[in-house]
Amino acid sequence: MYERYEHLRIERRGRVLVVALHNPPQNTVSAAMHAELARVFDDIDADPESAVVVLTGSGNAFTAGADIKSMLDRAQTGVFAPQALAMQEQADIVRGLLDLRKPVIARVNGDAYGVGAALVAFSDMAFMLDTARIADSHVKVGLSAGDGCSLMWPLLMGFNRAREYLFTGDAMTGTQAAALGLVNAAVSASELDARVFGFADRLASGATMAINATKRSVNLLLKRLLDDLVEAHLGLETYTFFSDDHKEAVAAFVEKRKPRFTGK
Repeated sequence: MYERYEHLRIERRGRVLVVALHNPPQNTVSAAMHAELARVFDDIDADPESAVVVLTGSGNAFTAGADIKSMLDRAQTGVFAPQALAMQEQADIVRGLLDLRKPVIARVNGDAYGVGAALVAFSDMAFMLDTARIADSHVKVGLSAGDGCSLMWPLLMGFNRAREYLFTGDAMTGTQAAALGLVNAAVSASELDARVFGFADRLASGATMAINATKRSVNLLLKRLLDDLVEAHLGLETYTFFSDDHKEAVAAFVEKRKPRFTGK
């Protein structure tokens, strides 16, 4: 069922399905991986052998986020059709996580940036390595906070705290993220698997229909709040792709210098 996935490593642990972002060493989200994320949750929903999903990263990283080099190419060529496709895929990812009947547990085994931060936020639960970092750093590359974080983070940590991190793009550690309510708990590397898979196995051996119905019940309000906003939210991100500040930010990143923003 999952043989066609090349950029996601998918394996079964009994009734727990482990989905790992796979693009070593930092699991950067390529266009191909992004496309697979946009459809994998529909496949999982139709999988009768899995009851719980653990979403993680291969190796010692969760994901470094999007490929900055591809951003630079897009900004320099002015060809934005791939970006429009990526925005539709991101909407599919967000809705896929919300609509999936089975609970999703994020195993944040390393740094989670950009789209990775959104995957964590839209998972049903998240357990994070205490020393790992998480950030929506879109503003640092001249873009509106995107991928869903500016919708979900205020609901999880409150609007004022969310603004602080989204306006600056600053990272927080797993310990800080847990204190703010962005993740359920931050644990040491030696505890992470026991915490994640212990909880996953507990859900997998529980009353599946009741758990799935409860997820749906909890997400009714989220879906009502977010469904009509996802496209507008992603549209604002797309709007900032045309800015001079974005072009300058990605060029500065590649050239390893500090960007000189002009506000345009």
